[in-house]
Amino acid sequence: MDEDDNLSNADISIDDEEVVREQTHHPPMQEDQELENEDGSSDVDLSSVYVVPPIVSAPSPASVRIAGGSTVGGGGVAAGAIPTTTDNSHSPFHDWDSSVAAAAAPPPPPSRVGATTTTSSGTAAESGAASSLSDDAGAKPSFFFGASSFSLRSRKEVAALINTECCRGSPTPDLDSIMDTLFNPGTPIDNLDNIEWIRWLIAGGRTPQEFVKIVRSYDNHAKCGLVWVPHVVAYRCRTCGISPCMSICRDCFKKGNHTNHDFNMFLSQAGGACDCGDTSVMKAEGFCSDHGINNRVNRDPVPNNLLAVAEAIMPKLLFRLLQHFREHSDTPLEVQAITSYSCEEFANMLIDLNNMGEIMRKVMTRTLINPEVYAFFMEAPCQDTRNGRFLKANREKYEDAVNRFPNPEPPDEYRDLPALGDKLVHTTLLEEFIFWTFKFEFPQTLVCFLLNMLPDQDYKEHLTRTFVMHYSRIPSVLEMSRDPDTLSNRVVHMSVQLFSNESLALKMVNELSLLHVMIISLKLMMSKILIQNTLHDPNKNFHFVIDCTRQVMKDHCYWPLVSDFNNVLSHESVALVFLRDDNLIDMWFQFLQMLQGMNVNVRETASHVEFEPNSYYAAFSCELEASAYPMWSIISHLQDGTHAHLAKKIINYCVTTLHEWLDSIYFMEARLSMEEMMQASFHFPLHRYLAAFVCQAVTKMGISLNDVLPSRPYLLPLLMIHPLRVQILIRFYFYCYG
Repeated sequence: MDEDDNLSNADISIDDEEVVREQTHHPPMQEDQELENEDGSSDVDLSSVYVVPPIVSAPSPASVRIAGGSTVGGGGVAAGAIPTTTDNSHSPFHDWDSSVAAAAAPPPPPSRVGATTTTSSGTAAESGAASSLSDDAGAKPSFFFGASSFSLRSRKEVAALINTECCRGSPTPDLDSIMDTLFNPGTPIDNLDNIEWIRWLIAGGRTPQEFVKIVRSYDNHAKCGLVWVPHVVAYRCRTCGISPCMSICRDCFKKGNHTNHDFNMFLSQAGGACDCGDTSVMKAEGFCSDHGINNRVNRDPVPNNLLAVAEAIMPKLLFRLLQHFREHSDTPLEVQAITSYSCEEFANMLIDLNNMGEIMRKVMTRTLINPEVYAFFMEAPCQDTRNGRFLKANREKYEDAVNRFPNPEPPDEYRDLPALGDKLVHTTLLEEFIFWTFKFEFPQTLVCFLLNMLPDQDYKEHLTRTFVMHYSRIPSVLEMSRDPDTLSNRVVHMSVQLFSNESLALKMVNELSLLHVMIISLKLMMSKILIQNTLHDPNKNFHFVIDCTRQVMKDHCYWPLVSDFNNVLSHESVALVFLRDDNLIDMWFQFLQMLQGMNVNVRETASHVEFEPNSYYAAFSCELEASAYPMWSIISHLQDGTHAHLAKKIINYCVTTLHEWLDSIYFMEARLSMEEMMQASFHFPLHRYLAAFVCQAVTKMGISLNDVLPSRPYLLPLLMIHPLRVQILIRFYFYCYG
């Protein structure tokens, strides 16, 4: 799904399509490229493991020695340190933060035997162990488990034991200890060594590459879901598309049959996601050979222990990312971008997990939308340890950020709508992720992470519902942004994926009053920049219009809101809900009144105007995007007499609102004074709505012209003056400037 304008096929070279692979956040796995296995043998051979001397062979509850040549992730326990543990701890890392450098040095490993050949089997084994330890020194940390008297020298061996523990079920103290160490608050979230450890742990005793191949062999997804960032080439086929925002990636287009179809290639401005396989936005005959419900293959059942570690570790992984945003929530606006960049590697790791296929994606989405998982983290007591104090401080930062986040101020009659409440309440990890997405102005990393899981339909509905619950905060975020243009693109990058599904959009309209939320949000944004209209006699004009010189207009901050509104109105079922609801129509025409007669132009006769003000462009863009596009979306659903009564209703609203507008500008007779002739506005959306709906009613819906024209005879001349004035001005400009 992509909201961007189309470019013709001739505008872009086919060679440009190759940037798709390089710039998407769902890259194809390079399965043929095997990374060098730095962790030694694939098997767990305890005979070659360094035996700990008697001084630590039976660790007491107070201390246990750590072997190895480096710290864990740059922030864990240093080699040779003696961490203190609580009496009820099964693992030495349960209270990792209390570990300090100890006076006692670690026991030296046995000296390595060089070229000497030993005939004794015992000596040879000892020599091999020493050699292996020397090879691993300074590269990979080792862990102790409980009272075990050996240290594991490789990630693969550690992962194998952790997998065994997870297969037994809860509790998993050894995994918890390792995760506490890897997620040391003193360690950056993007620590590459820690991320590599996580990949190995999830692999459960296999190499990460082997694990990816195994998991993908059980993949059975019907949708593509490829997510791309801005400035990537994509395709749109109008023949196959159900939604006007439908888009597909290069590979799916090439593998599908679009011969003689009405398609085009375009350069994505806001980013998008591939809709191949999604029957809600495109027809099945347009699917490629890899996607669609008919392409799903009956595969063997997934082994119970394949994802045992992933299921155990996923809540901690996702909560660690939340902790990162909590920790930096009080940073100044100008440095907030650094927060999202500093977790990019961690987020990419999560995206790689999602890209393994449907079964791993399900592990992630179930965790994100499970209220019990979120409640566990939020209700867990914070102990008086370094880790506990860190969690407590971050929890307070989160609560403060929620309380300080701007709240909408809807009309009193709509304050009870769930999506317009003055207090945000989060019950899942996903809901808090959406909050931080809004708070940090839709960072690309977080947006791509959340969008990559959209092929999971249950997750998509939860994401859409959560997005709608936060939607009324978008105007405030746009107004405060230092880069509203980029922010607008990223908002639409997400929203277009959610609202292009007709059944889902209709569900949000019925359950969360999405149309009310959109129109109220747009009105609230524009009501802050109103000025008195100066048409005709300013002293008698009490009509207020949008100030086109304000930054909100120049930066097009309204664009995501009107784009989403136009998107949902493209669905016939949603448009009919709008047309049947008098309150929605009334609010929409109140908004249109803000555009009626805006940006008044005054003819200059004394001196030459060298440069026209840039409010010209802002005014025309606003009327086109916020008024004309929704109008044509609604009219597209009124093609016959089936809904003639709805068309008449809109026409009556046009006439009534125009009558109120004429009163507010004190225009009571169809004549203009010389002073009034020196000024004009080009923007009369109420007149355009009346003309467009009258034309549609008469030409397409079988309605008589007499049935839709205003019944008051004096009103028609008054309605004609301003459109005629625009026609005369346009003719004058053509005459003067050619």
